[in-house]
Amino acid sequence: MIAFLTDPIIVTILLTIAGVGMVVELFSAKFGIAGFIGIFALIVFFYGHFQAGLAGYGTLFLFVAGILLIFLEFFLPGAVSGTIGVAALILSLFLAGEDATQIGVSILIAIFVSVFVFFMMIKIFGKKLVLFNKMVLFDRARKEDGYVSNINRTDLLGKEGIALTILRPAGTIIINDERIDVVSEGGYIEQNAKIQVIKVEGARIVVREVK
Repeated sequence: MIAFLTDPIIVTILLTIAGVGMVVELFSAKFGIAGFIGIFALIVFFYGHFQAGLAGYGTLFLFVAGILLIFLEFFLPGAVSGTIGVAALILSLFLAGEDATQIGVSILIAIFVSVFVFFMMIKIFGKKLVLFNKMVLFDRARKEDGYVSNINRTDLLGKEGIALTILRPAGTIIINDERIDVVSEGGYIEQNAKIQVIKVEGARIVVREVK
């Protein structure tokens, strides 16, 4: 059994199963069956190498720490925990392997298959990446939802009023007994002059003197 579990082909299959399981979990909001299958494949890998005397307790500790960090990634914001966990896992794989070249080839094959499955999940099955969405804020303050950066007084367009203060070019006008802060179109406007609103750009209201 030990010879079977440490065979390069079996090692490659186990690592591929583990990689695909983790990739599938990227599209899941919670840790599920695919993740457990992937972890079980890694446990079988390390069990065989530990029994063969290739992996020590330090390597097992690194492996367990990597699994815990990846598991915590599903409950913590950002991707720091998951990144460190994956790095710890890969390092533990190299430490457990009898031949660094052979284990490196197995890891590359597992990564290639996992990346292929990743793109299949997106392109063919139309899945959306759930795990990394925690890193990005997708909410938008839209006007349709009632969010406005400022009050847009488009209702004032074309209305006439009186300059309550001198506009040079900023000042205050009064329209229908309402005091409004405005700017003139460019020139100086005397107090009590008759003005008209010609442009509204958010909170910026532009007026022109009516001759």
